[in-house]
Amino acid sequence: MRIDIQRARSDQAESLTKIAFAAKRYWGYPERWIQIWSPILIVSADFIENHETFVAQVGGESAGFYAISVVNDKASLEHMWVLPEHMGQGIGEMLFDHALSRCKEFGVCVLEIESDPNAQGFYERMGAKKVGQSASELDGQPRILPILEINLPD
Repeated sequence: MRIDIQRARSDQAESLTKIAFAAKRYWGYPERWIQIWSPILIVSADFIENHETFVAQVGGESAGFYAISVVNDKASLEHMWVLPEHMGQGIGEMLFDHALSRCKEFGVCVLEIESDPNAQGFYERMGAKKVGQSASELDGQPRILPILEINLPD
């Protein structure tokens, strides 16, 4: 299986949005929550043009993507999604490694990740450490998201 990672194009916004929704639904969240999360799952052409966004292609089809925002020497992982049918094939690891390489090119010292609780273990396996948490309310229920960081060598 050949995996190519390429810079996302603005005309891929709909495809990337579908990946984000499919990956979020994979965890079995209620559909009402998915709809509440819609604003953060939708990837616009403008977003792609203004963020470091890269897509993994498998057989010419988009299988996953990530996006980072960089401010000075820190970066934030804005998106990191893999289609459920491609999970467990190393695509997430390749995308994350690519994101770290991009961070290094920008001189980033720290990549911050506000993670879905289901993805925390993945990021920890990739070398991130939990440094805090973000508390909010979702549909009347408390929701705690782990905040992780990975320090990048100079």
